[in-house]
Amino acid sequence: MKKPKKKIIGITLGDPGGIGPEVVAKALQNPAIRRLAHFKIIGDEIIFKKFRFPQTPMCQLINSNKIHPFDFAFKDARCAGAASSLAYLETAVGLFKENKLDGLVTGPVSKEAISALGVPFSGHTEFLADNFGITNFEMMFHAPDLKLIIATRHLPLKDIPEMISQTQILRTLRLANQSLKKLFNIKKPRIALAGLNPHAGEGGMLGQEEQSVIIPAINDAKEEGICAFGPFAADTMFSKKNFKKYDLFIAMYHDQGLAPLKALYFNQLVNVTLGLPFIRTSPSHGTAFDIAGKNKADPSSMIEAIKFCARYT
Repeated sequence: MKKPKKKIIGITLGDPGGIGPEVVAKALQNPAIRRLAHFKIIGDEIIFKKFRFPQTPMCQLINSNKIHPFDFAFKDARCAGAASSLAYLETAVGLFKENKLDGLVTGPVSKEAISALGVPFSGHTEFLADNFGITNFEMMFHAPDLKLIIATRHLPLKDIPEMISQTQILRTLRLANQSLKKLFNIKKPRIALAGLNPHAGEGGMLGQEEQSVIIPAINDAKEEGICAFGPFAADTMFSKKNFKKYDLFIAMYHDQGLAPLKALYFNQLVNVTLGLPFIRTSPSHGTAFDIAGKNKADPSSMIEAIKFCARYT
């Protein structure tokens, strides 16, 4: 009987002035991680040499040739890092379109630095969705005991109420329900939604969005056979008793969901993009420019991102 062919997973190193290269290199030092798939590591030769990346049949290094040795210094976060990290992503997109990758793990980048190049960039999620013509997509965060979707992703707080609509929340619920069935084989997913306002609006006393938007969306979802519950007060929704009761939580905005998750699972949390034609994951942390190049970065979240991508691709 033939062994199943190993998947080919691309890993972009992220901003080379951040901790991305270090956590990828540390993750791949583990032979068990290297055996999970064939890897194509997308970065620059100077970074590969600095972190002693292995060039093996299971680990191919793809040099973007973006950084000249004299351009690189960890102390300068903008040292060609933004242009390089964007080039790594563009290379990965090209490899997917040539059917040379099955899944993708991305190292952390600086949205601010890339945007300073004059390139509109709000994050990996939106960049990849745009490049593959995907309009229905979400960020899901996966931890050992729970899964979370952020309904509005990266937005200023002042813009969130107007971005939350009955249609948008229903679309999020549909994708969540579909993804839980497809990826995790959950036959009848149970999904809990947070309210937007304190105490989930307190019956309209502290805000109307629950009454006018979130509850109607939940009712629409129930009519479609989706097991949606809420809206719940966000300050009590993330209790451990609820981790076993619900298969996924939906927060209305970034910090509402990620503050409790990162407090509980920072080193185990994986960011997964739902809706793409392939599995894309990333660690839950950022570039951490302050500790880059000091051999202080913890690779745990990157290891979990690689393991998730290899398992579900």
